[in-house]
Amino acid sequence: MPQLNWQKSSYCAQGNSCVHVAAPRPGTTIHITESADPTGAILTAQPAAFAALLRTLSPSGA
Repeated sequence: MPQLNWQKSSYCAQGNSCVHVAAPRPGTTIHITESADPTGAILTAQPAAFAALLRTLSPSGA
């Protein structure tokens, strides 16, 4: 797996309950993990599926 530059969710409070995302390059597979164990379980998603997830979770639905 290429080196990943993890970015913490802007909605994250302090503590170990944060979502982190990374993509080696724009348009490539998105990697998702949680801050309590960032090298443990890593989920992957294609960019279109991740965008659909974000739209679904967005308060405005946009």
